[in-house]
Amino acid sequence: MTDFIDWDTLAREARAAARHAYVPYSRFAVGAAILSADGRIVRGCNVENASFGLTNCAERTAIFSARAAGMEAVLAVCIYTPTDVPTPPCGACRQVLNEFGPDMAVRAICNGPDVIDTTLSQLLPGAFGPKNLSDAG
Repeated sequence: MTDFIDWDTLAREARAAARHAYVPYSRFAVGAAILSADGRIVRGCNVENASFGLTNCAERTAIFSARAAGMEAVLAVCIYTPTDVPTPPCGACRQVLNEFGPDMAVRAICNGPDVIDTTLSQLLPGAFGPKNLSDAG
């Protein structure tokens, strides 16, 4: 499934997105790049807020931006964190990603050599999403 994904390009885009992060509190600049089903790549960065509950993660910023641009489905996401080991998406991001690509490929990269390669369905087993509502009438 992931053979056609240009992970090098997604990694570059995720790292570039992190440079635009607004992180005056944590100084933890995260970037994400998603690949939509129509071949577009959309970036996102984390945007913090003095009211920490209103902070938005990079993955959700990318999804919201992509949807605003007309994207309907996501095939892959690459997340960059400024750490020595890769960090997978948080629970909230997993749920939002599930809305647009429950089987998407997920890659987490960092400043070190390690990489996490997985799928959203592995990160969020038994997810609740649009498929659960299709029979709601």
